[in-house]
Amino acid sequence: MSATQDVRAMTPPKVAERKGGVPLVCLTAYTTPVARLVDPHCDVVLVGDSVGMVLHGLPSTLGVTLEMMIMHGQAVRRGLEQSLMIIDMPFGSYEESPEQAFRNAARVMAETGCAAVKLEGGETIAETIRFLAARGVPVMGHVGLTPQAVNTFGGYRVQGRGSDAERIVSDALAVSEAGAFAVVLEKVPEALARRITGEVAIPTIGIGASAACDGQILVVDDMLGLFGDFRPKFVKRYTELGEAAAAAVAVYAREVKERRFPAAEHVFADAPKPADADASNSGQAA
Repeated sequence: MSATQDVRAMTPPKVAERKGGVPLVCLTAYTTPVARLVDPHCDVVLVGDSVGMVLHGLPSTLGVTLEMMIMHGQAVRRGLEQSLMIIDMPFGSYEESPEQAFRNAARVMAETGCAAVKLEGGETIAETIRFLAARGVPVMGHVGLTPQAVNTFGGYRVQGRGSDAERIVSDALAVSEAGAFAVVLEKVPEALARRITGEVAIPTIGIGASAACDGQILVVDDMLGLFGDFRPKFVKRYTELGEAAAAAVAVYAREVKERRFPAAEHVFADAPKPADADASNSGQAA
């Protein structure tokens, strides 16, 4: 990476400095091509454990392993030049003790080149956040609906309504005071998100938590219309790539069956043509 790119690259301190400023743009990514696509537009790219559901067909994030997160983190790292890459610590990789969390987080950082990790939980995980931050591991927190606790919550329900709001406020404050540089607020009422954003010293990143937050994050496959198993209310689909892809596959299948593909421009003659060299150099093969 050049010196110019080093200056432009986002870092955890730069994210923290955006508190109350221009909202932070954050998306998930799990592959190199998608990382390249979102990098020019994002401040933060999260390699989320949502990869388990989006790419691996798992019913929840609970089956995601440390090895999966490292593999996808390495792929995303190859596609980024300026965004801050953060990697989710998967379920079971940090809850046992601060020492376990540090050991696994250090491995993730060393093997992927990420600059920070994300941990779910509030007061119960504050000691671990403090332990990691004191040892050079920048941490993004995550409170409200924490998908790794889906069985405890009994589903993907809105958190923090009524008297439950104080629990979320306490969690957010605990994460901030423990040394996290930012915190994700997921699926909480707008008024609560506004209150927490005003009370904590670090940027809040909303997902289903209103525009009052200091930034927003979505799962990239959701906002592009690629993931259709379910559609949370808080997701805005900016396009429908899944429908377009399905239509393209249907046309391909029809043309193959009708022997209209490959056409003359897609096959090779006995005598080489300039286009043949271009195709062979691309390195693409089934």
